[in-house]
Amino acid sequence: MVEKSIVLMPEDVQRILGKDAQRSNILAARMIAEIVKTTLGPKGMDKMLVSSTNDIIITNDGVTILEEMQIEHPAAKMMVEIARTQENEIGDGTTTAVMLAGKLLENAEKLLDKKIHPTIITKGYRIAADKSQEILKELALRITKEDDEILKQVAMTAMTGKSAEDAKEILSDIIIQAINQVEDNGKVNLNDIKVEGVKKEGIKNTELISGIVLEKEKVLYDMPSQIREAKIALIDFPIEIRNPEIEAKISITSPEQLQSFLSEEENMIKEMVEKIRKSGANVLFCQKGIDDFAQYLLSKEKIYACRRVSRSDMEKISKATGGKIISNLDELTLFELGKAQLVEEIKHGDDVFTYIRGCQNPKAVTILVHGGSEHVIDEIKRAVKDGLGGVACVVESGLIVPGGGAVEIELAKRLREFSQLLSGREQLAVEEFASALEFIPSTLAENAGIDPIDIITELKSRHDSGERNAGINLFTNKIENAFEARIIEPLKIKTQAISSASEVAIMILRIDDIILAKDKNLAGDFGRGNPIQE
Repeated sequence: MVEKSIVLMPEDVQRILGKDAQRSNILAARMIAEIVKTTLGPKGMDKMLVSSTNDIIITNDGVTILEEMQIEHPAAKMMVEIARTQENEIGDGTTTAVMLAGKLLENAEKLLDKKIHPTIITKGYRIAADKSQEILKELALRITKEDDEILKQVAMTAMTGKSAEDAKEILSDIIIQAINQVEDNGKVNLNDIKVEGVKKEGIKNTELISGIVLEKEKVLYDMPSQIREAKIALIDFPIEIRNPEIEAKISITSPEQLQSFLSEEENMIKEMVEKIRKSGANVLFCQKGIDDFAQYLLSKEKIYACRRVSRSDMEKISKATGGKIISNLDELTLFELGKAQLVEEIKHGDDVFTYIRGCQNPKAVTILVHGGSEHVIDEIKRAVKDGLGGVACVVESGLIVPGGGAVEIELAKRLREFSQLLSGREQLAVEEFASALEFIPSTLAENAGIDPIDIITELKSRHDSGERNAGINLFTNKIENAFEARIIEPLKIKTQAISSASEVAIMILRIDDIILAKDKNLAGDFGRGNPIQE
């Protein structure tokens, strides 16, 4: 009897099994961690990213680097995802999360070489992650949201190393003011703080606008460039004749009929503008288009108008001015209008902006970053967003931890002590988890040009003697009490980073079979030590 061959999958499908799959995934994740490693800390280096259209980004922001890279390997994409989650949830600590995940996988590889099963490693990592969360809560210090000095230091720590060194004092003050303005019952929605940039003067001239700045110009040159005591109408439908949703034919047999048809359209536009005028509005922000004839009529009524304002900006203007976004002009009354002291159009070089200033008790504000070039502005904006994320975390949770690697060393110490209580092989995984945490202060030192072995040895010694807040002050290159040196981080950054990193490491370790189509870009290089396509 002749045995028949069984075809399970098409020929264009590649399958990688067992150790090969594991090692390929671990290598890809480690490579991602290696890319962002040099950007960690105040002395971290920058990356220059050049797109196919020759657009240049210079940054040391972890999530920006990873999102701009064209990463193809699925395990590497999972690493990018944890950076994105860290950014969305916290706004800072992306590099820490990615590096920790990479180091956890590197250390897991050592255990795999010792014939320890992945299930045991993942169990040990889960135990270590849960214990870390407990220890972190114990190490955290509670503060109140009124403690502006501490919040300022949190903002400065987050911005350190991101091209904002010279102006971090000014920027941190602005960040605190912005957070205090939009904070509502202990909750901070960072979407309510718009970060805009203008090519003007230097970074130190960055300002907080009690209102919104739009990268929009008035629709018609004849409109007034400045409106004082602005009454703002917010409309989310077009001020123009809408095309019918179904095809319609209009039969016109004489010039009089054509004139009548056009007149009717004009009257409809006139009616819309009249309703806006009657409401008392002298400023109009429209989410959709504004007809040319409508622009002319608005200009005659001395109404300042902008069109195609994004939904997010409309919502921010609504929160800042107290105006209501209207979907039906019949609903537009004086009570639905937003209020601001001043609405004006300002030109900065080739760029035109609309400023909405002097809003009373605004629940949305704008941080206007000044800078000499587009690249500088973009990097400062990223630094400001990191600072905002850090301060928002502390305002919401009220918990801080020492920075400069202090909390990681203390965690590692406590985890090693805890591992001695475990009887199985999970003990080894917990110890490797502790060793991965030490990678953070080690990299901080390495990026600052300090011998990491000497630093880690001294840090361990200090922590063993009971100095649990001892961390690296990279401006003095000495080990100091991080709280006294004002190197402070939000607790939430650490808890989220450990949680995300351990989850992705566990997920990658549990994969022992990869099935992929050969027509994918990565198929040719998969498992050959080149998992990243740039």
